[in-house]
Amino acid sequence: MLTTVVLLLLSAGVIYLSCEFFVNGVEWVGRRAGVAQKAVGTILAAFGTALPESVVTFVAVVFGTNEAAKNIGVGAALGGPLVLSTVSYAVVGLMLLLTAGRARIAALADTDGHLARDQGWFLIIFALKVGLGLVAFSIKPWLGWLFLAAYAAYFWVEMRQEGTPHEGEELGPLKFRPRDPAPPLTWALVQTVLALVLIFGASHVFVTQLEHIGPWLGIPPAIVALLLSPIATELPETMNAIIWVRQGKTGLALANISGAMMIQATVPSALGIGFTPWMFDRALILAAVVTMISISGLWLLLRRRALTSLRLMLFGLLYGVFAAGLAFVGFSH
Repeated sequence: MLTTVVLLLLSAGVIYLSCEFFVNGVEWVGRRAGVAQKAVGTILAAFGTALPESVVTFVAVVFGTNEAAKNIGVGAALGGPLVLSTVSYAVVGLMLLLTAGRARIAALADTDGHLARDQGWFLIIFALKVGLGLVAFSIKPWLGWLFLAAYAAYFWVEMRQEGTPHEGEELGPLKFRPRDPAPPLTWALVQTVLALVLIFGASHVFVTQLEHIGPWLGIPPAIVALLLSPIATELPETMNAIIWVRQGKTGLALANISGAMMIQATVPSALGIGFTPWMFDRALILAAVVTMISISGLWLLLRRRALTSLRLMLFGLLYGVFAAGLAFVGFSH
């Protein structure tokens, strides 16, 4: 058990350090490629950090040899958005409280309405995929293409945005080329890809150690898969958010989480719908309901320009509600 705890802490540290290189590299990729600042968060960073989870889902649902393996893929498609919409957003709120101080907390302005629109579209797509998980019909597998088309449309819209000035301070030097004031795109890509490889490897170790800790704590494997594993798989997005908030780039932090949620709502869902029966049990329905409550609350606060650091942090309590409900559902089942 001591080895498991040490590996858990070490892998978390590697993830954080790798994310430092990743956010630095991906910002330079966006700068050199002429990508708008928001798209750096919603597309480039989100795609990179969500890619490992999407690969895991793909392997589970396409090559899984039994029902349990396919259920892991379906659970990942629901667990990811749940963690992002509760824990990850709450971490941003907490970091804002710690860095800005309670006396200077102001409403998180969504001046151009982008974040509110993203949450609104996510809610529609998420509600559709949940609805499909409650009914069975013959052509359901073909509807997975609709979710891929939805993400393609989102990608196209985000990448067509005009560039905006970087918020906060200027970009720090590229860590692989600290003395180069204008590093080439190739070096930025190399740093970003290598950081992703380390993030993927460390995340795999982190998830494995959580699976070992679950039985030691007396937590059933199914509960670990839906409650703890998604926190590990979404750890890179959460770490990115911490780093960007520390740098005064709250917009990038929120955009990264929002973009990752759009990927999680579409790509893994398309795979699950296409290769599994995509029928939800009580635990998955509970995860879906909590996620929809969280996003609905966030969307309303954004629309009213009433989102503050403290209110954002309180969304983390919904994950506690989910944990309590999951324990009840698991034990009653």
